Amino acid sequence: MDRQILVLNVGSSSIKFSVYQQAADGLLKVLLSGQLTHQGQNREFKVDCFASDCFASDSRQQWQEARVDNNRKADVARILDYLANSKAGFAITLVGHRVVHGGTSFAKPALINEQVLASLRELQDLAPLHQAHNVDAIAAVAELWPSVKQVACFDTAFHHSMPAEAQTFAIPKHFTEQGIRPYGFHGLSYQYIASILPSVKPKPCLSRVLVAHLGSGASLCAMRDLRSVATTMSFTPLDGLAMATRSGAIDPGVLLYLLNNKAMTVEQLQQLLNHQSGLLGMSGISADLRELLASDHPAASAAVDHYIYRIVLALGSMAAAAGGIDTLVFTAGVGQHCAQVRERVCQQIAWLGVKLNTQANASHAQCISHKDSQVAVYVIATDEALMIAQHCLALDIAS
Repeated sequence: MDRQILVLNVGSSSIKFSVYQQAADGLLKVLLSGQLTHQGQNREFKVDCFASDCFASDSRQQWQEARVDNNRKADVARILDYLANSKAGFAITLVGHRVVHGGTSFAKPALINEQVLASLRELQDLAPLHQAHNVDAIAAVAELWPSVKQVACFDTAFHHSMPAEAQTFAIPKHFTEQGIRPYGFHGLSYQYIASILPSVKPKPCLSRVLVAHLGSGASLCAMRDLRSVATTMSFTPLDGLAMATRSGAIDPGVLLYLLNNKAMTVEQLQQLLNHQSGLLGMSGISADLRELLASDHPAASAAVDHYIYRIVLALGSMAAAAGGIDTLVFTAGVGQHCAQVRERVCQQIAWLGVKLNTQANASHAQCISHKDSQVAVYVIATDEALMIAQHCLALDIAS
């Protein structure tokens, strides 16, 4: 049976979508990938086609159209309509969703039914910026394509293997029993890296692996035998590293002070921590690391210095959780494309046995560690969409 899988990654201001097909050899190949982004009162589409019959001419299409409705259901409906009317004649048999939060209930992907959907709605308070959009997307597909199976793939699931001491806060136990505990995120990215590391050349040691997912959102994960044992994000994606606009870890006393002494509201605090902090807040210039690296403004340099410092500090913590380090992987936008960040980080963790091949790093080679390094260092592109498609395929075959 030929399976075509639509993968939806629904965010607060954009939707990424991809179509995969199971090839004759059983492997998945991408036919199309695209993104719908809100630009003022318009929707902007960017679509890349990898099949031969999607478009009449160029393999990329880009256009804008007016937004009729300002909600995720309408956006998903527009994507489904686009695919249904494509020249390629897509016949989608499965839809996979990236769902930010699976709570304590979902340690693996799940076929979506009414019970699962109800559980996802109950988790919205744990991920208020994302979960509602995920649920809306699922509801839109169910309404428009009721016969198509849907699969929820969770960003938190990969971290269920963490030891008990890594899944609790030092607060009264009854709060933990209510689900107030570290979960970890970026799990689909980490799971993808774990799935391909055994095939990487030269073959790395897989006993103690640290992965740095450095994008606009950023986190680290420590793995033992490719299973998560620690990560820097915890109850929410706000914790851990300094990010583009998110604060990362901060003394809880600061938040109490802002509420009690600066008359900030909870809503203002949410805006501050999620959208006005990180690189943007520290520099006062930009959330884009590339702009800060190119700037000669002292505030830009100070923001980058702190960003690097937090990564280095957390890598030491992750190494402790893993019992050492054999392999280090950089991934996501900054991790994959910014040689300067990789070099500065590796220089500051030389005490862990890391030695960089500066020429390989500058050329963005896959293996960037020096031949004398005690730690193998790699640059590997992550692919959360493919990971979701693989989960969909496996779950469909099993069912």
